Formats: sequence, structure tokens, C-alpha cells
Amino acid sequence: MRVYISADMEGIAGVITWEQVEETGGEEYNRFRRLMTDEVNAAVKGALDAGAETIVVNDGHGKMKNILIESLNPKAQLINGAPKKLGMLEGINRGFNAACFIGYHARAGSSGVLAHTINDIVRRLQVNGKDMGELGLNALLAGYFGVPVVFVSGDQVLGNEAKKLLGDVEIVIAKEALGYHMARSLSPKQVRKKIMQGFTRSLRRKNLKPLVPPTKTTITIEFNSPIQAAAANIFPGSQRIDAFTVTFTCNDYLKAYQGVRSMIYIADNWR
Repeated sequence: MRVYISADMEGIAGVITWEQVEETGGEEYNRFRRLMTDEVNAAVKGALDAGAETIVVNDGHGKMKNILIESLNPKAQLINGAPKKLGMLEGINRGFNAACFIGYHARAGSSGVLAHTINDIVRRLQVNGKDMGELGLNALLAGYFGVPVVFVSGDQVLGNEAKKLLGDVEIVIAKEALGYHMARSLSPKQVRKKIMQGFTRSLRRKNLKPLVPPTKTTITIEFNSPIQAAAANIFPGSQRIDAFTVTFTCNDYLKAYQGVRSMIYIADNWR
């Protein structure tokens, strides 16, 4: 069995501020990158207990160099660094049996801790008219390669997104979001135990199927400012529908995924 793990940071137990997840946070950041590594290791242990033979971990947060490789379970392989063509799912392919999303956060415009979608310049993002965050975008990309997302961890807002999108998926709630910068969190040790046991349990199930992406995909991005929308509209094939909003339609979800990431990266130069 080959298992893919995508790791973010905002959904890790105890995280409530940007200082804790950005390099400029100093010791606070270093403390939480250790906790991020610990939660990833819990998922790796869960996969091994379920019989996984190959485990690939992709560091999907920020500049994607947060996980401490010297502390990572040596039976796992790490993909880190940026930019990545497939972003938070770099390295995924049809050879994987299952995917796990660790430390994910809720979408932009929701009530989750540090809720956003790819970048804080995005006010709202939709896929074929449905509000979508990183969880949904990445789950659809995993589905594009025939890989089911069987496990998710983060706050309860992220958990509700997962239930609506993925159905009967295994979810570990690491903390209860009480505000953008506030949460009631379980202890890191308890969260790690839940991740390990939950991921093992999910990998032993046989009934989860990939989230199939639509044949025709329209991505709609509402930015915080008109200049960001104008910049995103430089991307070939995009259309600007009002001062703040740009759309992009494609018949291949992989190209749509790469298109939306490219538009946001272009727009980020115009804060």
C-alpha cells in the first residue's frame, strides 16, 4: 500500500496566530514546526500500523520547508521546498492508494482559525458555483489521479467542510475554533494519538472512493482589491466579470488547478 500525506500548519493543535506559522515568528514558529512534525509522524505511524509500504509526505505550508526532516520518521519520504507545480499535492500520482490531509484549515470567509484559501488576498473562491477552500481544491486534485482522501485533521469548521464534501471520511478535530485568532485546543499528545489511531482505521476501510472532479471546471476568484483582480486577469484564458472577480474555465481539472494557483500568485504581487 502506498500512502500520500499532505501537511499544512494552521490546523495543527494550539495554532491560533500567524506568528506561530511564519518564519518571522522566531521561536514561536520553531515551536510549532516541531508540533507540525509530530502530527505528521503520528500519521506516518498510523499508516505503518495499517500496513503501508511506501509513505510520501509533502510539506504544503507557506514556503513548504517547515517539517524537520531529522525528526521525521525515517520510513517516510519528504517533499519540501517551493514553488511546486502541484502545490500542496506535489508528487501525487495514480500509484497511491490513499491520501491524508494533516493540519488543514477552513476556507476563506468561514469562521475557522486563520481561515483563508491559498492566500489572504482571496476573499472567496468557488468551483462551479460552490464555495471551496484548499481542502476541496486538493481533494478534487487527488480524485483527478484516482486517489481517495480518507483522513483529515484540523478545527471543527474544517471538519464540517470535509463532511459536506467527502462524506463519511475519518476526521480528527484538533481544536474548536472560537474566532479567527482563538480556539479551544486538545493537548498535542491527545491529538497525535487520535491521528495515529484514526488514520490506521481509515486505511483499513474499503468503501471510500475518490472525489471525482467535474469534466468542465469554472474557477471563480473574488479578490480583496480591484488591482489584484486586474493582475490575475493577465493569466491567459481568464475573464474579469467585475472589479474584484476573475473566472477561469477549463475542461481539464489539473489545468484548472494550476490556473487558479497561477492567478493568485500573479495577483499577490499587487497588495
